[in-house]
Amino acid sequence: MTVLGVSGDTVSKQRKFKEKYDLPYHLLADVDKKMCEVYGVMKEKSMYGKKYLGIARTTFLLDKDGNIVHTWEDVRPAGHAEEVLAEIQQNS
Repeated sequence: MTVLGVSGDTVSKQRKFKEKYDLPYHLLADVDKKMCEVYGVMKEKSMYGKKYLGIARTTFLLDKDGNIVHTWEDVRPAGHAEEVLAEIQQNS
């Protein structure tokens, strides 16, 4: 199984984040947001009354051929890893 994290942050910011939280997986930098656009996770957001286009926290579970088999939208970190693991075990 391969786990990848993708964000719009720079490689250096991701490196610091990975080290801070001792993450055991790779992080991919999508600074130009091209991957985010392909996967449809660029959404209108609002902060302090101002609207802007941002990345919606989303998880995709892909099969061995790269097909999306499950999607979680509006992800909250707490408990999410367990939820994804349960789905992986169910689909194995």
